[in-house]
Amino acid sequence: MLSAGLILFLAALQGITELFPVSSLGHAVVVPRLFGINFHETDPAFVPVLTVLHLGTAAALLVLYRRDWARIMAGFFRAAVRGSIDDADGRLAIMLIVGSVPAGLIGFLLQNPLKSLFGDPRAASAFLIVNGGILFAAELFRRRDERRRSVGTAPVLGHEEDDPSYSRVEGLSLRTAVFVGIFQAGALLPGISRSGITMAAGLVAGLRHEEAARFSFLLATPIILAAGLLEVPSLGTDGPTAAIAVVAAIVAGLLAYASALFLLRYLRSGRLDPFAYYCAALGVAGLVFIH
Repeated sequence: MLSAGLILFLAALQGITELFPVSSLGHAVVVPRLFGINFHETDPAFVPVLTVLHLGTAAALLVLYRRDWARIMAGFFRAAVRGSIDDADGRLAIMLIVGSVPAGLIGFLLQNPLKSLFGDPRAASAFLIVNGGILFAAELFRRRDERRRSVGTAPVLGHEEDDPSYSRVEGLSLRTAVFVGIFQAGALLPGISRSGITMAAGLVAGLRHEEAARFSFLLATPIILAAGLLEVPSLGTDGPTAAIAVVAAIVAGLLAYASALFLLRYLRSGRLDPFAYYCAALGVAGLVFIH
């Protein structure tokens, strides 16, 4: 059984790293080993508790984007009643649904093989290095795309040149939403960041950094919320563990909210390169020091 202290440690770790493009799951598998905190990732409570912590993250995202979600839900119901998509909010709702399908389907079909990787910190370390490479490559592509746009070359992946919402989420095509959603499925691997890989896909699709983060967070919310709710019954009858998990979810949610605010402010002018270097360094440290 996981101790209360370990669960709260994982809650703080996840709350800080979940929305940063650095993989909270990779941190949960690698960082405790680097600090000499010994526990078994194969413990039956590890994945359920870790996933329940996502409820706190999902709550943080719902609060952060409460106005967006109110418009999205209203747009979805208008589209359902009318049988057609007549506005940007309804279109965004459909994009989020379409974009959530790949990760949800792959996660359901490959649940057991993916869970087996959670107990391998060296595999997580290797995927952290891959995650860093993805972030760095996306930044290189984005800079090249910015230079291309500056000389009047057409945008990529579903944007229209005369679309006034170009470089905003509302300017994406459904095809691009599926493209980003497929990338999101990569985050099922420990060490591959959900927010990082979807932000990278958003940059490739032509979004600005802040808009790429916004779409990433909106797209992640249903998946994170559903994963947490599905794992609640897996906590079983272990009352203390369940009670501590609830407190830990609150801790994770508060830290995730603060982290998201910080990241959104940073991305108004910052780039993903520092996170790429950090992930690569942590991954190398894991491969070198964890045996």
